[in-house]
Amino acid sequence: MAADNDNFTDGLFVADAERNPLRIAAQAVRPDLPKRFYETAEVGESGHGFAVLLDGKSVKTPARRPLATPWRELSTALAAEWAGQGERLDPVTMPLTRLVNSCIDGVAERMDEVAADIVKYAGSDLVSYRAGEPEGLAAAQAEAWDPLLAFARDRLGAPLASTEGIVFVAQPPQVTEAVARAVRDYAGADAGAPFRLAALHAMTTLTGSCIIALAVALRELELDAAWAAAHVDEDHQMRAWGADEEALARRARRFDEMRAAARIATASPSA
Repeated sequence: MAADNDNFTDGLFVADAERNPLRIAAQAVRPDLPKRFYETAEVGESGHGFAVLLDGKSVKTPARRPLATPWRELSTALAAEWAGQGERLDPVTMPLTRLVNSCIDGVAERMDEVAADIVKYAGSDLVSYRAGEPEGLAAAQAEAWDPLLAFARDRLGAPLASTEGIVFVAQPPQVTEAVARAVRDYAGADAGAPFRLAALHAMTTLTGSCIIALAVALRELELDAAWAAAHVDEDHQMRAWGADEEALARRARRFDEMRAAARIATASPSA
């Protein structure tokens, strides 16, 4: 044993208030990642729900709160990330743990702010802005995004306006009100609410669309289809000009984050 796991995560995960690109980039390549000091990663019941236990001891978030969720299945997935670590602990390979840390230490204390940030995306949502040309791109956008506009209109009560080009299109007040209601209803008010909201926010920022995020959260759209819908333009460019390996690697890392968020978003009966 190399460390007491009351403080072993110090410096391993970036605290929510410290999330800046330079710190995160430096962290991703740091040569002094801490050595794995535990043998087993399991789940145990606690006063905070289902906690991750390393050699029987609870893990703490960067803000010293128990790493626990309301759902055994989700906490089991968290424990699997810890069990899957090699000789050294690498936070880059633990997207679910990073997101749950953010939820517990940040989102839980700023629910209204986080919800408002999600709703703000409705004003300039990805699915509202279409290309007039080339024809292939316009057709691909319509195929991927028209069903999402229908979902927003018919299930959420949010009839988003759409436009060609990048000229801003103002959405009617009904859209903002409906999306705000959908976010509020989805998040709920139980112990799982901060987790659902954190996941919804992560999916919104990763895709540029609160409509795509809500479609995943409400089980209207499968994860792979949602990710493809968020990358229609990028995929068209790659078909036309070829793939960029660095861009594909970044996209793969973002997909890991999207998959972690979707796992949380659909972990609860509320979804």
